[in-house]
Amino acid sequence: MKALTFSTFGNSDVLEYIDIPDPQLKHDEILVEMKAIGLNFADVYRRKGNYHLKGNPPFIAGYEGSGIVINTNNHSEFKIGDRIAFADVPFANAELVAVNVNHVIPLPEAIDFETGASILLQGLTAHYLAKDSHKTLKGETVIIHAVAGGVGQFLTQISKLLGATIIGLTSSSDKAKIAIEQGADYVFLYNDNWKTSIFKVAPNGADVVYDSIGSTLNDSFEVTKNCGQVVFFGMAGGDPEPVDPRMLMDTSKTLTGGDLWSYLTTKEERIKRVNQLFTWIIEGKISLATPTSFKLSEGKQAHDYLESRKSTGKIILIP
Repeated sequence: MKALTFSTFGNSDVLEYIDIPDPQLKHDEILVEMKAIGLNFADVYRRKGNYHLKGNPPFIAGYEGSGIVINTNNHSEFKIGDRIAFADVPFANAELVAVNVNHVIPLPEAIDFETGASILLQGLTAHYLAKDSHKTLKGETVIIHAVAGGVGQFLTQISKLLGATIIGLTSSSDKAKIAIEQGADYVFLYNDNWKTSIFKVAPNGADVVYDSIGSTLNDSFEVTKNCGQVVFFGMAGGDPEPVDPRMLMDTSKTLTGGDLWSYLTTKEERIKRVNQLFTWIIEGKISLATPTSFKLSEGKQAHDYLESRKSTGKIILIP
Protein backbone atom coordinates (compact mmCIF):
# COMPACT_ATOMS: atom_id res chain seq x y z
CA MET A 1 0.00 0.00 0.00
CA LYS A 2 0.95 3.67 -0.31
CA ALA A 3 1.43 5.82 2.78
CA LEU A 4 2.58 9.31 3.71
CA THR A 5 5.64 8.73 5.90
CA PHE A 6 8.70 10.31 7.47
CA SER A 7 11.87 8.69 8.77
CA THR A 8 13.48 11.76 10.33
CA PHE A 9 11.99 14.72 12.15
CA GLY A 10 11.84 18.17 10.60
CA ASN A 11 9.91 20.42 8.25
CA SER A 12 7.56 19.16 5.56
CA ASP A 13 10.49 18.18 3.33
CA VAL A 14 10.94 15.01 5.42
CA LEU A 15 7.57 13.66 4.23
CA GLU A 16 7.72 10.81 1.73
CA TYR A 17 4.89 9.10 -0.15
CA ILE A 18 6.10 5.53 -0.48
CA ASP A 19 5.10 1.88 -0.72
CA ILE A 20 5.09 0.00 2.58
CA PRO A 21 3.67 -3.39 3.62
CA ASP A 22 -0.06 -3.70 4.32
CA PRO A 23 -1.01 -3.67 8.04
CA GLN A 24 -0.90 -7.01 9.85
CA LEU A 25 -4.16 -7.31 11.77
CA LYS A 26 -4.25 -8.11 15.47
CA HIS A 27 -7.17 -10.12 16.83
CA ASP A 28 -9.10 -6.99 17.88
CA GLU A 29 -8.67 -5.11 14.60
CA ILE A 30 -10.44 -4.84 11.25
CA LEU A 31 -8.96 -3.56 7.99
CA VAL A 32 -10.29 -0.33 6.50
CA GLU A 33 -9.72 1.11 3.05
CA MET A 34 -9.43 4.85 3.64
CA LYS A 35 -11.61 7.30 1.72
CA ALA A 36 -10.73 10.53 3.58
CA ILE A 37 -8.20 11.40 6.28
CA GLY A 38 -8.25 14.39 8.62
CA LEU A 39 -5.10 16.50 8.92
CA ASN A 40 -4.48 18.11 12.31
CA PHE A 41 -1.77 20.18 14.01
CA ALA A 42 -0.92 17.10 16.05
CA ASP A 43 0.34 15.54 12.82
CA VAL A 44 2.66 18.51 12.33
CA TYR A 45 3.90 18.17 15.90
CA ARG A 46 4.56 14.46 15.34
CA ARG A 47 6.47 15.19 12.15
CA LYS A 48 8.62 17.67 14.06
CA GLY A 49 9.29 15.16 16.83
CA ASN A 50 7.64 17.04 19.68
CA TYR A 51 4.46 14.98 20.11
CA HIS A 52 3.80 11.34 20.99
CA LEU A 53 4.29 8.98 18.06
CA LYS A 54 3.71 5.25 17.67
CA GLY A 55 5.68 2.77 15.60
CA ASN A 56 9.14 2.80 14.05
CA PRO A 57 10.57 4.49 10.94
CA PRO A 58 9.17 5.02 8.44
CA PHE A 59 6.65 6.74 10.73
CA ILE A 60 3.03 7.28 9.69
CA ALA A 61 1.10 10.14 11.26
CA GLY A 62 -2.66 10.65 11.24
CA TYR A 63 -5.31 9.56 13.75
CA GLU A 64 -8.62 10.53 12.11
CA GLY A 65 -10.46 9.38 9.03
CA SER A 66 -13.21 7.45 7.32
CA GLY A 67 -13.48 4.54 4.91
CA ILE A 68 -14.97 1.13 4.23
CA VAL A 69 -14.31 -2.22 5.89
CA ILE A 70 -12.49 -4.66 3.57
CA ASN A 71 -11.54 -7.35 6.12
CA THR A 72 -13.69 -8.06 9.18
CA ASN A 73 -11.06 -10.38 10.72
CA ASN A 74 -13.90 -12.65 11.94
CA HIS A 75 -15.66 -9.89 13.87
CA SER A 76 -19.29 -10.71 13.23
CA GLU A 77 -20.59 -7.25 14.12
CA PHE A 78 -19.00 -5.92 10.90
CA LYS A 79 -19.39 -6.84 7.26
CA ILE A 80 -17.41 -6.05 4.12
CA GLY A 81 -18.40 -2.64 2.79
CA ASP A 82 -19.48 -1.12 6.11
CA ARG A 83 -18.92 2.63 6.21
CA ILE A 84 -16.99 3.63 9.32
CA ALA A 85 -14.98 6.48 10.79
CA PHE A 86 -12.56 6.89 13.67
CA ALA A 87 -11.10 9.69 15.76
CA ASP A 88 -8.21 8.01 17.55
CA VAL A 89 -6.51 5.29 15.50
CA PRO A 90 -2.81 5.66 14.61
CA PHE A 91 -1.19 5.33 11.17
CA ALA A 92 -4.17 6.88 9.35
CA ASN A 93 -2.11 8.54 6.60
CA ALA A 94 -2.22 5.43 4.45
CA GLU A 95 -4.42 3.64 1.95
CA LEU A 96 -5.18 0.87 4.46
CA VAL A 97 -5.51 1.16 8.24
CA ALA A 98 -5.91 -1.46 10.96
CA VAL A 99 -8.69 -0.16 13.20
CA ASN A 100 -9.32 -1.41 16.72
CA VAL A 101 -12.93 -2.56 16.91
CA ASN A 102 -13.52 -0.49 20.04
CA HIS A 103 -12.60 2.66 18.14
CA VAL A 104 -14.93 2.07 15.18
CA ILE A 105 -17.65 4.69 14.71
CA PRO A 106 -20.46 3.67 12.32
CA LEU A 107 -20.93 6.29 9.59
CA PRO A 108 -24.58 6.97 8.69
CA GLU A 109 -25.49 7.10 5.00
CA ALA A 110 -26.43 10.76 5.47
CA ILE A 111 -22.82 11.61 6.46
CA ASP A 112 -20.33 11.45 3.58
CA PHE A 113 -16.72 10.32 3.98
CA GLU A 114 -15.35 13.86 3.77
CA THR A 115 -17.62 15.01 6.60
CA GLY A 116 -16.73 11.92 8.61
CA ALA A 117 -13.05 12.79 8.35
CA SER A 118 -13.69 16.47 9.12
CA ILE A 119 -15.99 16.45 12.14
CA LEU A 120 -14.53 13.95 14.57
CA LEU A 121 -11.47 15.36 16.33
CA GLN A 122 -12.44 19.01 16.04
CA GLY A 123 -16.15 18.43 16.53
CA LEU A 124 -15.68 16.12 19.50
CA THR A 125 -13.26 18.65 21.01
CA ALA A 126 -15.83 21.42 20.67
CA HIS A 127 -18.48 19.09 22.10
CA TYR A 128 -16.62 18.30 25.33
CA LEU A 129 -15.53 21.92 25.73
CA ALA A 130 -19.12 23.17 25.63
CA LYS A 131 -20.77 20.25 27.43
CA ASP A 132 -18.15 19.08 29.95
CA SER A 133 -15.23 21.46 30.54
CA HIS A 134 -17.77 24.24 30.88
CA LYS A 135 -21.46 23.40 30.85
CA THR A 136 -22.65 26.25 28.68
CA LEU A 137 -25.99 27.75 29.73
CA LYS A 138 -28.47 29.93 27.90
CA GLY A 139 -27.61 33.60 28.29
CA GLU A 140 -23.92 33.15 29.04
CA THR A 141 -21.17 35.08 27.28
CA VAL A 142 -18.48 32.91 25.70
CA ILE A 143 -15.13 34.07 24.31
CA ILE A 144 -13.43 31.82 21.77
CA HIS A 145 -9.81 32.26 20.72
CA ALA A 146 -8.91 31.28 17.14
CA VAL A 147 -12.62 31.43 16.41
CA ALA A 148 -12.25 30.80 12.67
CA GLY A 149 -10.27 27.59 13.11
CA GLY A 150 -11.82 24.14 12.92
CA VAL A 151 -12.53 23.78 16.64
CA GLY A 152 -13.49 27.44 16.88
CA GLN A 153 -16.14 27.15 14.19
CA PHE A 154 -17.73 24.07 15.75
CA LEU A 155 -17.51 25.55 19.25
CA THR A 156 -19.20 28.72 18.02
CA GLN A 157 -22.09 26.77 16.53
CA ILE A 158 -22.52 24.44 19.50
CA SER A 159 -22.32 27.30 22.04
CA LYS A 160 -24.86 29.25 19.99
CA LEU A 161 -27.10 26.17 19.90
CA LEU A 162 -26.91 26.12 23.71
CA GLY A 163 -28.04 29.75 23.90
CA ALA A 164 -24.78 31.66 24.50
CA THR A 165 -23.58 35.00 23.16
CA ILE A 166 -20.31 34.47 21.27
CA ILE A 167 -17.31 36.80 21.18
CA GLY A 168 -14.65 35.55 18.78
CA LEU A 169 -10.98 36.45 18.48
CA THR A 170 -8.99 35.97 15.28
CA SER A 171 -6.14 37.37 13.21
CA SER A 172 -7.68 38.84 10.06
CA SER A 173 -10.82 40.48 8.70
CA ASP A 174 -11.33 37.53 6.32
CA LYS A 175 -11.35 35.11 9.24
CA ALA A 176 -13.61 37.46 11.19
CA LYS A 177 -16.14 37.29 8.34
CA ILE A 178 -16.11 33.50 8.50
CA ALA A 179 -16.68 33.57 12.27
CA ILE A 180 -19.69 35.86 11.85
CA GLU A 181 -21.08 33.47 9.22
CA GLN A 182 -20.72 30.64 11.76
CA GLY A 183 -22.82 32.55 14.29
CA ALA A 184 -20.41 34.68 16.34
CA ASP A 185 -22.09 37.82 17.67
CA TYR A 186 -18.89 39.87 17.85
CA VAL A 187 -15.41 39.27 16.45
CA PHE A 188 -12.29 41.24 17.34
CA LEU A 189 -8.80 41.07 15.83
CA TYR A 190 -5.68 40.24 17.83
CA ASN A 191 -3.75 43.18 16.37
CA ASP A 192 -6.42 45.60 17.62
CA ASN A 193 -7.08 46.49 21.25
CA TRP A 194 -9.22 43.38 21.66
CA LYS A 195 -9.46 43.38 25.44
CA THR A 196 -10.86 46.92 25.47
CA SER A 197 -13.29 45.96 22.70
CA ILE A 198 -14.53 43.00 24.72
CA PHE A 199 -15.36 45.14 27.74
CA LYS A 200 -17.41 47.46 25.52
CA VAL A 201 -19.80 44.60 24.72
CA ALA A 202 -19.37 42.58 27.93
CA PRO A 203 -18.62 45.11 30.71
CA ASN A 204 -18.18 42.45 33.40
CA GLY A 205 -16.25 40.04 31.22
CA ALA A 206 -17.17 36.59 29.94
CA ASP A 207 -18.56 33.58 31.76
CA VAL A 208 -15.99 31.40 30.01
CA VAL A 209 -12.98 31.92 27.75
CA TYR A 210 -11.76 29.04 25.59
CA ASP A 211 -8.01 29.46 25.06
CA SER A 212 -6.20 27.29 22.53
CA ILE A 213 -3.37 29.80 22.02
CA GLY A 214 -1.54 29.36 25.33
CA SER A 215 0.54 32.53 25.25
CA THR A 216 -2.70 34.48 25.77
CA LEU A 217 -3.72 32.68 28.95
CA ASN A 218 -3.24 35.58 31.37
CA ASP A 219 -4.99 37.92 28.90
CA SER A 220 -7.90 35.49 28.92
CA PHE A 221 -8.21 35.82 32.69
CA GLU A 222 -8.33 39.61 32.33
CA VAL A 223 -11.49 39.37 30.20
CA THR A 224 -13.16 36.73 32.41
CA LYS A 225 -15.71 37.91 34.94
CA ASN A 226 -15.33 37.17 38.64
CA CYS A 227 -16.42 33.57 39.30
CA GLY A 228 -15.86 32.88 35.59
CA GLN A 229 -13.75 30.19 33.97
CA VAL A 230 -10.88 29.86 31.50
CA VAL A 231 -10.58 26.56 29.65
CA PHE A 232 -7.04 25.95 28.41
CA PHE A 233 -6.88 23.32 25.67
CA GLY A 234 -4.07 24.20 23.26
CA MET A 235 -0.79 26.00 22.74
CA ALA A 236 -0.86 27.13 19.11
CA GLY A 237 0.86 30.37 20.13
CA GLY A 238 3.37 28.87 22.55
CA ASP A 239 3.55 27.91 26.20
CA PRO A 240 1.55 30.04 28.64
CA GLU A 241 3.10 32.06 31.41
CA PRO A 242 2.42 30.77 34.94
CA VAL A 243 -0.98 31.67 36.40
CA ASP A 244 -0.97 33.45 39.74
CA PRO A 245 -2.99 31.34 42.21
CA ARG A 246 -3.55 34.43 44.35
CA MET A 247 -5.39 36.01 41.41
CA LEU A 248 -7.59 32.92 41.20
CA MET A 249 -8.40 33.18 44.88
CA ASP A 250 -9.05 36.93 44.87
CA THR A 251 -11.37 36.78 41.83
CA SER A 252 -12.88 33.30 42.35
CA LYS A 253 -11.93 32.48 38.77
CA THR A 254 -11.28 28.91 37.66
CA LEU A 255 -8.65 27.45 35.33
CA THR A 256 -9.64 24.18 33.69
CA GLY A 257 -7.50 22.02 31.44
CA GLY A 258 -9.01 20.27 28.47
CA ASP A 259 -7.95 17.16 26.55
CA LEU A 260 -10.24 15.08 24.34
CA TRP A 261 -8.67 11.78 25.35
CA SER A 262 -9.88 12.25 28.92
CA TYR A 263 -13.43 11.88 27.60
CA LEU A 264 -13.14 9.25 24.83
CA THR A 265 -12.60 6.44 27.29
CA THR A 266 -14.99 3.77 25.96
CA LYS A 267 -16.55 2.64 22.70
CA GLU A 268 -19.96 3.66 24.00
CA GLU A 269 -18.73 7.13 24.94
CA ARG A 270 -17.23 7.70 21.49
CA ILE A 271 -20.37 6.63 19.68
CA LYS A 272 -22.71 8.58 21.97
CA ARG A 273 -20.80 11.82 21.49
CA VAL A 274 -20.32 11.37 17.74
CA ASN A 275 -23.99 10.51 17.22
CA GLN A 276 -24.90 13.80 18.89
CA LEU A 277 -22.72 15.61 16.33
CA PHE A 278 -24.11 13.59 13.43
CA THR A 279 -27.68 14.31 14.56
CA TRP A 280 -27.00 18.05 14.74
CA ILE A 281 -25.51 17.94 11.23
CA ILE A 282 -28.34 15.88 9.74
CA GLU A 283 -30.94 18.19 11.36
CA GLY A 284 -29.11 21.27 10.05
CA LYS A 285 -28.35 22.63 13.50
CA ILE A 286 -24.63 22.80 12.81
CA SER A 287 -22.90 22.91 9.45
CA LEU A 288 -19.42 22.34 8.09
CA ALA A 289 -17.52 24.53 5.69
CA THR A 290 -16.33 22.58 2.66
CA PRO A 291 -12.95 21.11 3.63
CA THR A 292 -9.80 21.82 1.65
CA SER A 293 -8.74 18.57 0.00
CA PHE A 294 -5.29 17.38 -1.00
CA LYS A 295 -4.31 14.02 -2.41
CA LEU A 296 -2.48 11.89 0.14
CA SER A 297 0.51 12.06 -2.23
CA GLU A 298 0.39 15.87 -1.80
CA GLY A 299 0.96 15.62 1.94
CA LYS A 300 3.82 18.11 1.91
CA GLN A 301 1.62 20.80 0.36
CA ALA A 302 -1.15 20.02 2.84
CA HIS A 303 1.22 20.35 5.82
CA ASP A 304 2.60 23.63 4.43
CA TYR A 305 -0.91 25.00 3.98
CA LEU A 306 -1.90 24.04 7.52
CA GLU A 307 1.23 25.62 8.99
CA SER A 308 0.71 28.82 6.98
CA ARG A 309 -2.43 29.43 9.10
CA LYS A 310 -4.21 30.56 5.95
CA SER A 311 -6.76 27.77 6.31
CA THR A 312 -10.04 28.48 8.03
CA GLY A 313 -11.68 25.06 7.96
CA LYS A 314 -10.69 21.43 7.84
CA ILE A 315 -7.92 20.04 5.65
CA ILE A 316 -8.37 16.47 4.50
CA LEU A 317 -6.19 14.03 2.59
CA ILE A 318 -7.70 11.76 -0.07
CA PRO A 319 -5.87 8.46 -0.80
